[in-house]
Amino acid sequence: MKAKYRFLLAVCVLGLLMTGPFVVTSFLVWVDMKEAERLMLTELLMSRLPVGTMMTMFGFAIGVAVLHKLFKQYVEGLLRMAETLRLMLSANRNFRVSLEGPPEVQQLASAANDLAQQRDVLMDDVDSQIARAKASVEEEKNRLAALMSELAQAVVVCNLDGRILLYNNRARLQFKALAQGPTSVSGGALIGLGRSIHSILEKSQVEHAQEVIRQRLSAGKSAISNFITTTRGGQLLRVQMVPVLAPGADGDAAMSGYVLTVENITRSIEQEARRDQVLHSLTEGSRAALGNIRAAVGNLIDYPDMEAELRERFVSVVADEAAKMSQRLDQTMVDFSDSMKTRWPLEDVLGIDLIAAAQRRIDDKLKLPTKTEELDDALWIKADSFSLVFALVFLAGKLQDHYEPRELRFRLTSEGKLAYLDLIWAGPAMSSETFYTWEMDAMQIGSEASPLSLRDVIDRHGGEIWYQREKAAHRAYFRFVLPVATPEIEAEAEDRKRGSGRPEYYDFDLFNFADKSIDLDRKLSELTYTVFDTETTGLEPSKGDEIIQIGAARIVNNRLLKQEIFDQIVDPEIPLKPESIPIHGITEDMVRGKPNIDVVLPAFHEFCEDTVLIAHNAAFDMRFLQLKEERTGLRFSQPVLDTLLLSAVVHPNQESHKLDAILERLGINIDTRHNALEDAVATGEVFLKLLPMLEEKGIVTVRQALEAAEKTYFARIKY
Repeated sequence: MKAKYRFLLAVCVLGLLMTGPFVVTSFLVWVDMKEAERLMLTELLMSRLPVGTMMTMFGFAIGVAVLHKLFKQYVEGLLRMAETLRLMLSANRNFRVSLEGPPEVQQLASAANDLAQQRDVLMDDVDSQIARAKASVEEEKNRLAALMSELAQAVVVCNLDGRILLYNNRARLQFKALAQGPTSVSGGALIGLGRSIHSILEKSQVEHAQEVIRQRLSAGKSAISNFITTTRGGQLLRVQMVPVLAPGADGDAAMSGYVLTVENITRSIEQEARRDQVLHSLTEGSRAALGNIRAAVGNLIDYPDMEAELRERFVSVVADEAAKMSQRLDQTMVDFSDSMKTRWPLEDVLGIDLIAAAQRRIDDKLKLPTKTEELDDALWIKADSFSLVFALVFLAGKLQDHYEPRELRFRLTSEGKLAYLDLIWAGPAMSSETFYTWEMDAMQIGSEASPLSLRDVIDRHGGEIWYQREKAAHRAYFRFVLPVATPEIEAEAEDRKRGSGRPEYYDFDLFNFADKSIDLDRKLSELTYTVFDTETTGLEPSKGDEIIQIGAARIVNNRLLKQEIFDQIVDPEIPLKPESIPIHGITEDMVRGKPNIDVVLPAFHEFCEDTVLIAHNAAFDMRFLQLKEERTGLRFSQPVLDTLLLSAVVHPNQESHKLDAILERLGINIDTRHNALEDAVATGEVFLKLLPMLEEKGIVTVRQALEAAEKTYFARIKY
């Protein structure tokens, strides 16, 4: 029975206790009295009844007030204490019961806190022993994470249903680049734990590759399959599949999943096609010229006595066609040499790392002091670091042999898509002939020699090298002009700021997961969720307020994946309300030029497809999405769970169910409030801590959670 019903029952009992004895006694006396006595008693009572009634009502009111006070202090106080104790046992072991209420309740609360403290000491001891026991396993797991995360090749591991259970950082970045939609929308590609690889790769090709592997396994051959597929954006991918084998029922190894290595070959195919086109144009274009030259030469040989004017015409044909062939050959060589440069393996290198490597080599080989000045420490260069460092040390050795500088200095700057790497020294001027000789000679440093010249290295980087003097400073420098890189690792910067440690791109428990469709009767712990939040121009969606930020994260297999996020600022196409800016911190400059809701909402819809939605005060956020249904043609039809309502289900006696109050109760820390992504992540952590409490109340399925939430008082709130 709920507490309020028990209070009403207590009030009824109090009323019966106050009026019952009087009524029963009056009835018994009335039965034994004669008629005259009854008339006399009636007259007497009628004259005294108002006073007696008022005294009875006054006494009843005092009794109810005292009863209410006792009920608040003892009954509701003990119920709140019980909820707090459950919090201490499950979600937040550091939480403590407040010492409030009458002395007896305070003593009970103090005793409960003491017991909790003793429990914490014991649990800390147990945790330390478990931590020591798991140290070796954790070390192996971290090695695997490091290996997979840093591989230069895109790797994805799936179970037999095509659900992704592991992917490395290269795969994440590669598929993000292949994602459909505007690049300004930061929803990312549809790769993530628990998602289907079939949303990226053609399902029929994946299934055919699986069948090929099964046939090769049954034939005792090496189990491997390759195929090439096309993405929705027209990119060509080369995919290699190898099986993950597990013991089968009959003892033989059976396929329980597969590993995919994915390579984008679009650029290489285009380069091959370009080279073929160059060679084709050379051969086809030369055939006609050669025919004309052959005919002209044949006529000159066959008719040695022809007229001078006619002879001059044939000679002119030979000269013109030869000039055209020479021009075509020169152009072909230029195109082919550019193509050769693109085939030279260049990697993204941080400029300051390249300079540091050169400094170490110069100090080790030449014992020549080096310093740096004006370094752009965030500049990345497309380079072969070995040959470029060798070239820098080679030049340093030449300078030491001919000009004996006291020290060398390095400078690294950029302009547009070009990086300037300068090797600076103080000394006399150098002749252009000397520099040309150094540029064309094969490079050698002591006993180390390279078949490449300095010019070869520069050409293979598609760059240039200049010699210049700073007359005012009496210095000179070699300037390497190199292409600037935009390394994919920069895309990780925001991810790494969101959490310490290595990103979680794997979950081997997903080997045992099959169908992920939304079934209201499935357990809450078995489903995939998208927890989201919005920031808006105001609190009245029906009166024209608009979304200015959407943030979301995914929950897969009871894990909040902080790396698989959606975070996008939206241009509301209306002025922001000045009073709302201090709350969410988003200004007019931040939304200007961002994609509008017509672009962002489809990307978010794709991000949360086939998942249960979670939000805090979800009615508010969902109202904004519902009002855009007609404009965008998108409906968010999946179930929606509200952590505000679920908190009211779990802790009905707590006074507040605001997100801040819940975070404090559950011991969850958040860096920034009223940021859509941060609030979404905090809401996801709240939901995961509420799951075991819901299970204690017998709420284990989505349907049960929705039904319980609808019965709470806060479910009446509408927007």
